[in-house]
Amino acid sequence: MSGIKDVAEKSGVSISTVSNVLNGKKNVGERTRERVLSICQELNYYPNSAGRALKSGKSNVILFNFGDFDRSFYLKIIQGISDCVNDYEYDLAIITEKSCEKFMRNNMSAGSIILDEKIPDTLLESVANIKYPIVVMDRKIDNPHIKSVIIDNYTPMKKMVQGLVDKGYKKFAFIAGPEHTLDNIERYKAFKDVLEINNIVFSQNDYYAGNYREKSGYLAAKIFIISQDVPEVFVCANDNMAIGAIKALEENGYRVPEDVAITGFDNIQLAEAMDITTVDIPKYERGFIAAKYLIEYIKGKTNVDDISIEAKVVWRNSTPNK
Repeated sequence: MSGIKDVAEKSGVSISTVSNVLNGKKNVGERTRERVLSICQELNYYPNSAGRALKSGKSNVILFNFGDFDRSFYLKIIQGISDCVNDYEYDLAIITEKSCEKFMRNNMSAGSIILDEKIPDTLLESVANIKYPIVVMDRKIDNPHIKSVIIDNYTPMKKMVQGLVDKGYKKFAFIAGPEHTLDNIERYKAFKDVLEINNIVFSQNDYYAGNYREKSGYLAAKIFIISQDVPEVFVCANDNMAIGAIKALEENGYRVPEDVAITGFDNIQLAEAMDITTVDIPKYERGFIAAKYLIEYIKGKTNVDDISIEAKVVWRNSTPNK
């Protein structure tokens, strides 16, 4: 593998001259610059950006951290982040929880986008500063160097549940996500508020705490079936759990939506294919906006006001009129 010394020797210049060319310094003549870059291409030599970052104290890398590789939900978010990062000529690194702290420190990245509930607030607050901004997409943190780009979960969930009431549904069950997450808290609150406004009694026996994965929706529906207490409609905190619930119901002879209605949240591709009523989150736009605000902060625009993104109800055949 060729190194900077090989480039210098073949170009007939010093190592420092090659370094100046690669770092974009203006103290090199145009002919020399073109020759050095041509030799770099010929020798397939690319500078180590991580090493240069450690020396300069600057990095051109944006980190994106998320923690659930089983969910296709994240793909559009990643695409939005990637497109924005490329527009601004930054690099994107996708990392896991275990690598997160290491790459946020030691000048190995310029800033982070976090969408992983397992990363504690305390870690983010210990890292965030004027030179290292963070955007969180799953929570709110009161810190001048941490910006929240989140979904307005409450409004569309409220509209959807009220729509179900208007369709004639009276016996509800709720399949929740992780109970400590902001998304689940807001979605469940909207659900409960609508039932209370309409004087519909809801028992905790009709509540199941899942984890946003398909299997937990499947198990939730199985429990209701075994208990012989299947509701008129399952309101699920995301599409994956709704899909799992449908599989359990159909395996046990229930028809969706003829016997049981069901809703999800997120509007993933499979929810569309299965004709599930859900809430559409603009996932690509969410990722793009998160990256845009992070890079603007890095470049000196330090507006940390939270951003709340609107979502809308998508009515499909899984929730017919009663």
